[in-house]
Amino acid sequence: MRLILLGPPGAGKGTQAEFIINEFNVPHISTGDIFRKNIKEGTELGKRAKRYMDQGKLVPDSLVVEIVEDRLHEADCQNGFLLDGFPRTLIQAKELDLVLERMQVELDAVINIKVNPDMLVSRAIGRRICKNCGATYHVSNNPPQKEGVCDKCGGELYQRSDDVEETVKNRINVYVDETSPLIDYYGRRDKLVDIEGEQDITAVSQDIAAALRG
Repeated sequence: MRLILLGPPGAGKGTQAEFIINEFNVPHISTGDIFRKNIKEGTELGKRAKRYMDQGKLVPDSLVVEIVEDRLHEADCQNGFLLDGFPRTLIQAKELDLVLERMQVELDAVINIKVNPDMLVSRAIGRRICKNCGATYHVSNNPPQKEGVCDKCGGELYQRSDDVEETVKNRINVYVDETSPLIDYYGRRDKLVDIEGEQDITAVSQDIAAALRG
């Protein structure tokens, strides 16, 4: 199963990504994670990306695509993958098409989690993240068993500094501007699967599984 996961900040992508990778036994590929891994390991791609990041510049599309392509050739991606955070732009989407063409594989689906922007703001403000393992919670929608403590590893939960109303609204606007063309692009190619993201977490997961299993 070769998948892309789309959804604005606060749509619950992290939770659903975890469900998908467990349900369909595919690796979760996040561009942020790939960058950090390459930089930590001192790979040539990592060094090139770090030069841009150290200057506060965006990593060019060409290098992002190169790093993603390198990751997709690893053994654990043979039977599929879940791309999260990539592609972000139409240019990246078209480059990804060329990468998959070279690999002689096709995308199965692009999952688009849809949520009303007003609800997204509320969700983001209530989000809490584990400092240790990165698990995500919400103070009202998905609270931990013990306040401030991760259910999975016992780590401390914290609120991201950018999870404030003004910043969240800006992130949503940027996402919409960047991603609307992607939604049109994959929609025209019959790859888009719209999922109603305002339901409870289990219902969203069930809808994703049903859509992917056809």
